Amino acid sequence: MASRFRIVRSHGAQVGLVGLTLLIPACSSSTPPPPPATSDRPQVLWGDMKPLVSVKELMKYMIDPVSDNIFDAVGTIVTKDGVVDRVPKTDEDWDKVQTGAVSLAEGIYLLKVPRPFTPPGDRNNSIGPDAVELSPEQITAKVEADPVEWNARIETLRNASLNVLEIVKKRDSSQMWEAGELLDQACEACHRSYWYPGENAEFYKKLRNRLDDFTKQRSNSKAEAPQHK
Repeated sequence: MASRFRIVRSHGAQVGLVGLTLLIPACSSSTPPPPPATSDRPQVLWGDMKPLVSVKELMKYMIDPVSDNIFDAVGTIVTKDGVVDRVPKTDEDWDKVQTGAVSLAEGIYLLKVPRPFTPPGDRNNSIGPDAVELSPEQITAKVEADPVEWNARIETLRNASLNVLEIVKKRDSSQMWEAGELLDQACEACHRSYWYPGENAEFYKKLRNRLDDFTKQRSNSKAEAPQHK
């Protein structure tokens, strides 16, 4: 009886092995998902990332709106009763700040996906002798020449967003003023490097001179105009 039991079990095992053998090719034909990234294993994407819009559109319709959740969280309001500081107070206020910080921290990484810098036909303010913005081709060339700087700018923006998330955890509204300033500095540093590097000290000096000349001309015109009684 014992020998028959062993024979039956052996026959069942053989059938199981045959079934397993038939299943192996079917399983191996599909590509298994990559394992989770660890400290000693490079990160890989689980699928292709295809950009939908240009950098300019991504900033306008996604990055800028969510960053306003952070920038608008604090401010100074002047009323007839005096000056009032606006800061996050309620859970709803802090949830809005957190929405902005999370969306910005994650969304800014979309700038790592190669995409056009402007929509088709959009040349920025890059035409003419006094153009202050770079053309799409100039921005692309700058990024391709030094991708390390491009990624460093992105990481700086992400770190500023992560800093806001830490403040949200502590519910410390007093730190939101500095956090907003750090985020603004990170944004402007990137813009000045890639978008409008022509807006430097010399540019603003010329703009001030033109404004002063315009003001003088208006004053002279009013002084020379006949006075009607």
